[in-house]
Amino acid sequence: MNKPNINRRHFLKSAAFASLGAPLLLPSSVWSAAPNAKPNSRITLGFIGLGTQNRYHLRGFLPNQDVQVLAVAEVDKDRRESARQMADEYYTQAKAGTYKGCAAFNDFRDLISRPDIDAVVIATPDHWHAIQVIQAANAGKDIYIEKPLSLTITEARAMVNAVRANDRVCQVGSMQRSSSEFRKACEWVRNGRIGKIKEVWVNVGGPSKPCDLPTQPMQPGLDWDMWLGPAPYRGYHEILSPRGVHKHFPDWRSYIEYSGGGMTDWGAHHFDIAQWGLGMDNSGPVEIHPPDGKEYQRLTYKYANGIVMHHGGLKDYPFGVVFVGENGKVCVDRGKLKAEPESIEKTPLGPNDIHLYSSNSHHQDWIQCIRSRKQPICDVEIGCRSVTVCHLGNLAFWHKRALKWDPANEKFVGDNEANTWLDRANRAPWKI
Repeated sequence: MNKPNINRRHFLKSAAFASLGAPLLLPSSVWSAAPNAKPNSRITLGFIGLGTQNRYHLRGFLPNQDVQVLAVAEVDKDRRESARQMADEYYTQAKAGTYKGCAAFNDFRDLISRPDIDAVVIATPDHWHAIQVIQAANAGKDIYIEKPLSLTITEARAMVNAVRANDRVCQVGSMQRSSSEFRKACEWVRNGRIGKIKEVWVNVGGPSKPCDLPTQPMQPGLDWDMWLGPAPYRGYHEILSPRGVHKHFPDWRSYIEYSGGGMTDWGAHHFDIAQWGLGMDNSGPVEIHPPDGKEYQRLTYKYANGIVMHHGGLKDYPFGVVFVGENGKVCVDRGKLKAEPESIEKTPLGPNDIHLYSSNSHHQDWIQCIRSRKQPICDVEIGCRSVTVCHLGNLAFWHKRALKWDPANEKFVGDNEANTWLDRANRAPWKI
């Protein structure tokens, strides 16, 4: 596929644009306060799902001189209008005149269909991710998708296939890869600073459970059927979609129908770092053992090279990710980095050492890669492999039995029943 010509697309003034209500980009004289980013070279963005996380992204992108926000999509009217207002007020205050260019949609498909939008930022509940990423890729949009990448293993691979088939740039929101402490930890491990790795400890939450919430009276202003989308139909409950603009992270993450619990929520961060440190961005474990009270006291993964990964924390290092080697340990969490022996921390990398992809901003790395057409620091394939580790753990937990996994073919070995767990049926009419 030919690579997008952003400048050409933005100059189009067809009747289709007018019928969609798209704002015309303003002449460069209006944007004279942004000398390094003329309006017609800006990457235009749409935001899908405007809960707490995507409002964080929206606030981060609005001051970015490389982009311009054109639209938001959200099924709750209050959140939708709040996000639209946030964009309009920012541009009005930042520039001369009044900006009324941010459109607001209930249905994400109306946003994706706009030809003047180059890229989308998606932060909906996990059960929506695959459908929205695939439709965005097929529409020629570059994509920032929140972690965890998918609800199932099959969905994750389908998302990779769609991104590759359409030559899109897709950044998965496992933002720890853009934090220096995690990169340094993985570089120390990859360069053998603690010798041969024996085991890894990853402390994240547990699996999700079936949703058992009672039905509450529905209130106006929320498209509940659209919130559910491909998930099984059930009555409304405020735990799943709190009304209006809220500042917390709703607990839909705890329920199987919408997410994988702490295993996928924090696992998409910490298992992702474990995979990075082990050099497994294109692979994964080959055995998964749930706790059995005997040989396995906790969920345990085994890799083909003999490394064992435990779900849980060590007594002295209960949080984050701990790599244990023959000659020491590397322990890393947000804002925390410690190595044993301490001399590891004082010895800089040499020119012949392994230097991992360095990013200081997950957002800006994505924008730069949209321009260069290179893969970002947490490309969709990486997100696929990391979330697969999380899903494998959940499947072992839920079904209470050991599993053998073929990471090359992404199938369970000699286990036809387990291979039926790779995906779930979607509620009509939604499909990937």
